[in-house]
Amino acid sequence: MTVTPKSVYVKTYGCQMNVYDSERMRDTLKAMGYVETPVPDLADLVIFNTCHIREHAAEKVYSELGRMKRLKKEKQESGGEMLVAVAGCVAQAEGAEIIRRAKTVDLVFGPQTYHRLPDLIARRLKTGDAIIETEFPAEDKFEALEQQNGHRVLNRNVSAFLTVQEGCDKFCSFCVVPYTRGAEFSRPPSQIEREARRLADAGVREITLLGQNVNAYHGEGLSLAGLIAKLSHISGIKRLRYTTSHPRDMDEALIEAHASNPKLMPFLHLPVQSGSDRILKAMNRGHGIDYYLETVSKVRGARPDMALSGDFIVGFPGETDTDFEDTLTLIEAVGYASAYCFKYSPRPGTPAAEDPDQVPDEIVAARLARIQTLIHAQQTAFNRSCVGRTLPVLLEKPGREQSQLMGRSPYLQPVHAIGQKAQIGAVLEVRIDSVGTNSLSGHIELVEA
Repeated sequence: MTVTPKSVYVKTYGCQMNVYDSERMRDTLKAMGYVETPVPDLADLVIFNTCHIREHAAEKVYSELGRMKRLKKEKQESGGEMLVAVAGCVAQAEGAEIIRRAKTVDLVFGPQTYHRLPDLIARRLKTGDAIIETEFPAEDKFEALEQQNGHRVLNRNVSAFLTVQEGCDKFCSFCVVPYTRGAEFSRPPSQIEREARRLADAGVREITLLGQNVNAYHGEGLSLAGLIAKLSHISGIKRLRYTTSHPRDMDEALIEAHASNPKLMPFLHLPVQSGSDRILKAMNRGHGIDYYLETVSKVRGARPDMALSGDFIVGFPGETDTDFEDTLTLIEAVGYASAYCFKYSPRPGTPAAEDPDQVPDEIVAARLARIQTLIHAQQTAFNRSCVGRTLPVLLEKPGREQSQLMGRSPYLQPVHAIGQKAQIGAVLEVRIDSVGTNSLSGHIELVEA
């Protein structure tokens, strides 16, 4: 008798670490016999892997859960069953509140407990009761996942994420991460190296090391620079990146690694959030603008072609016109290749959410438009500066047009060029001919980089 495999639909919100977590959940579920489906309508299991950084992201999840109520009813009427799960940071932060607001939800589990997914599903099917699992377990999540999945790596592309560090001890006054991801934790180097080797064996050629404060990595006394050096020796891995960094953890060894390690790409995401020392103090960032600019200068001294990205929060409580102008001045001084700019979003339980000096929405909207215009101009200028240059591009996948390939430059820019599928996974020299809205176009010069 043929047994029809169960299907799973996973939707991911938020950061790259959530993307990594969703991939690991897919690995675990595939080992259980689940087949992924691109739509939730006929899925036996639907998982929303959530983000709690901004209010809008959390409300999107509740909107999706409203739709799931209808789909779940239709599934039951046809004699089947659909389990609905909420994972990630919203699950960690709100727990039982999710079940109260959306009774269609069967499983609620945080980012530190998704390795227990097989047991959670079994308990739900056995008891029929909604399951909430938001504790911070004592066991090593990553080791448990490694054992569950039989040391296999499934469904990977040319480029992959690899979480090396989780949690945060910084307690910025606007941020929920310390409450949803917990204290800083660094994975053992040997465990990371095993996973990186499996990724390489599966065809991955570029690894991005992930962490809430990735440059605070200190696994068994090894710094991030030391970990990068160790991973650089893995055959098949051609490129290494890391994100997200905190300015306070950008040490001399890591800066030197950008000068000496050819596999470490010249792109650094270094969030500052504001250009005002007064606002940085209110944010509890633990550094000032002079320190940030000094760090940028050191990084560019080590790697002159370094492309910088950043994060900016607009309209933080108490932000004045002068504070905002200071942020624009900082952006002008640094010159970013790209940046993410957001309106301040009060998160329950954080100190900044209780600040009575909230900035009116219309002022925040106007400031956001100005900062986005400036960042867009800098990004456009950076991209245009690449025209006429020949850049090593890691070709990742077919493009939208016939015979087109898409890859990434060392500076993380999408690059399109005409090529052959057999070239996917190779780093080839591409001469940049033109700039699109968000990408570069060029032609392959057929020289392995």
